[in-house]
Amino acid sequence: MDQSTRRLTVAQALVRFLSAQYTERDGVRHRLIAGTWGIFGHGNVAGIGQALLEAGEQAMPFHQGRNEQAMVHAAVGYARQLGRLSAQAVTTSIGPGATNLVTGAALATINRLPVLLLPGDYFATRAADPLLQQLEHPVEADLSVNDTLRPVSRYFDRITRPETLVPSALAAMRVLADPAETGAVTLALPQDVQAEAYDWPEEFFAERVWRVRRPAPDPVELAEAARAIRGAERPLIVAGGGVHHSEAETALRELADATGIPVASTQAGKGSLRHDHPADLGGIGHTGTAVSDDLARTADLVIGVGTRYTDFTTASATLFRNPGVRFVNLNITAFDAHKLAARPLVADARAGLEALAEALAGHRVDAAYEAEYRSGKKRWEQVVADAFRADDENAVPTQTQVLGALDSVVGDADVIINAAGSLPGDLHKLWRARSPRQYHLEYGYSCMGYEIPAGIGVQQAAPGTPVWSLVGDGTYLMMPTEIVTAVQESLPVNLVLIQNHGYASIGGLSESVGGERFGTAYRYRAADGTFSGAPLPVDLAANAASLGMDVIRAKTVRELRDALAEARASDRPTCVYVETDPAPTAPPAQAWWDVPVAEVASREAAVDARATYDGHTAERRRHL
Repeated sequence: MDQSTRRLTVAQALVRFLSAQYTERDGVRHRLIAGTWGIFGHGNVAGIGQALLEAGEQAMPFHQGRNEQAMVHAAVGYARQLGRLSAQAVTTSIGPGATNLVTGAALATINRLPVLLLPGDYFATRAADPLLQQLEHPVEADLSVNDTLRPVSRYFDRITRPETLVPSALAAMRVLADPAETGAVTLALPQDVQAEAYDWPEEFFAERVWRVRRPAPDPVELAEAARAIRGAERPLIVAGGGVHHSEAETALRELADATGIPVASTQAGKGSLRHDHPADLGGIGHTGTAVSDDLARTADLVIGVGTRYTDFTTASATLFRNPGVRFVNLNITAFDAHKLAARPLVADARAGLEALAEALAGHRVDAAYEAEYRSGKKRWEQVVADAFRADDENAVPTQTQVLGALDSVVGDADVIINAAGSLPGDLHKLWRARSPRQYHLEYGYSCMGYEIPAGIGVQQAAPGTPVWSLVGDGTYLMMPTEIVTAVQESLPVNLVLIQNHGYASIGGLSESVGGERFGTAYRYRAADGTFSGAPLPVDLAANAASLGMDVIRAKTVRELRDALAEARASDRPTCVYVETDPAPTAPPAQAWWDVPVAEVASREAAVDARATYDGHTAERRRHL
């Protein structure tokens, strides 16, 4: 039987295919690939570039980036804001354009967030061999620099013939839309194949809907989990990013309301409960609150919901100290549900929490336990108030006072974005999350340079939402380039730029592990060869202004609060620049983090740090 076909290039066919893909969950439909970011070079300009031009903005919106890694970060911010139900593609040329994707791809996959990568590649026909930017390997002729994307992609294929695009494109969409599989997906596109014509079956371009599943828990696993919870005297819920991805916040709140079980949150899960909910204990782990970590040490049952249990959450396997502690893990992936020898509950977070609430009907923790954690929560709230408070409004603000000023300005809908440095720890301990999407911390990869492009992605996903990208000078110098994109697209991202003259977080870590802050300050070289001279005369505010941002300089707490309010009211990309008092005002870490210390050393600082380290490692345990 004849099948109608359409003659298009591979690139044209791919763009047309992508424009007809949708996700659907709970009856709500989203475009799966809502737009494409791109920087063009010889490896994609005549292929994907021409195809995007021909398709037009309505079929496939195009976004112009300045750095390939940053384009992936923007796409990741977009996908996270929309609960992984909509994603963006990123196209690059071959060579450095393609390898610049690797860091962003790793970030996406580690955080389980969807992004489609479309790097150009060498000639499949080898008609031009070697071509500009081609890697020549002496024994693997089919190897290209794009193979660096294999370990950081959830799906990878190289399209060496037109007809192979059909099964590969379908497989790519399946992975992107699957909540248990999603991450970076790479389709490497040889530049000659991109421009090659083929007779495509019309059915390939038909509208497709990829339904995002909400798998219910297995009845036996559910019964075992409920039995364990009913039998626990000191249960603790650890809410991870899966709560947000599943839109399970209401189900979690209803379970906490009904049972009185307290909730601590990972970096990705913060905001699962509003900060003033009686059962919300704030962050957990190395950067957690005192009340969360104290309860974690004595918990006899830990109920993980959508968490990967990273070392920051478990305090490098030293946090959960109760000799009889056991785990129940509700997770959509069996891989994560089985961690820490847990009773697995493999299911969608919302479906699982709703099923647990039904199975636990009538059950509630002891009143004394509730009173204990509520008292601890009240004590920590006073710690937050003290860190945020500025007794002298005309003084230079500390970093925690910067957060306090921001806290006084933002509304419930504002989004706070951060990823690296000392700010994630301060935010995890202190920030008062008011809504599920407000706290946007990328801490799976903790990638410097994420914040500004991610702010752009969030603005694209939620127009009109006030977005705050919080960066220190170290992060800013890594990747300020997408400021130009925000200006070009008239996206009013607010940048809070904190100048503290170096890598403050790593400087503090270095000091604690005997590294004596070596190589962490942005200063001139001194006579002894170290970087301990005067601060560098770098004006980052002037740099932001040169890239097109409106800039407001603030020198005091009062000026900072006024500047933040002015930025929030603006419809232009705005930078609030502040130099902070370096005096530490954040509460210290409430739990350990394992960073190995030199076992032998001649310097006293390292010897002392090793003794402290050995004391902590003795507390580590395996949960079997």
